[in-house]
Amino acid sequence: MTEATLQALNGLRDLTMIKWYVIPLLAIVFYIYTKEIKLAKETGNWNAVFAGAAIFGVDFFNETWNGWILHFTQRSAFWTTPGDTALRTMVGWNIEIMFMFAIVGIIFYNTLTENKKIKILGLPEMWFWAIGYSVFCVFVECLLNIGGHLVWEYPCWYLSLKGLPLIFLIGYFHFYCAAIWVITRKTMKGKISVLVFIYSVPIIMNVLAFGFFGWNY
Repeated sequence: MTEATLQALNGLRDLTMIKWYVIPLLAIVFYIYTKEIKLAKETGNWNAVFAGAAIFGVDFFNETWNGWILHFTQRSAFWTTPGDTALRTMVGWNIEIMFMFAIVGIIFYNTLTENKKIKILGLPEMWFWAIGYSVFCVFVECLLNIGGHLVWEYPCWYLSLKGLPLIFLIGYFHFYCAAIWVITRKTMKGKISVLVFIYSVPIIMNVLAFGFFGWNY
């Protein structure tokens, strides 16, 4: 296993690592969701909450298959997060990343206007912002990689023009695609069905990995 992998496995899901700043971060996430849920009850529009849940769910799936890569290669996941954290939940996931992705979908939805016909640079507004936010996320990830906080092990992730499009596509853009998929469903049943699908896949994968096979990632 790579040095970054060994560091990422060290203290994995060790509750003694928890730091006090997790508490106010958790409170902030709760505050944001309770505000959005209260507004949704008043307006009947749950899209902000659903967009938040969708992006977090896709990130959950991303981190799950990333852990499966580690198990099958016994070398490294596609990416690892060996840096300092208040709690490492998977080899490529930590509590800070989880809090961030829990609210990214809400940020994305609140960027959109009510006018569905608006275009920016010739693109429908929601797709413009999906691309824009994805590009920004790639930029931040590159900074984290340079700082050694997020490590790409395989050549396809190297910081180069060849690697960046892949990071854009399967690192972030499909997160926003999932949010758009959910919020553009016409019925509440359709929106919930998409969310159930998004969460069912990683939940089943993790139940199999941890509950039946005893894997560790």
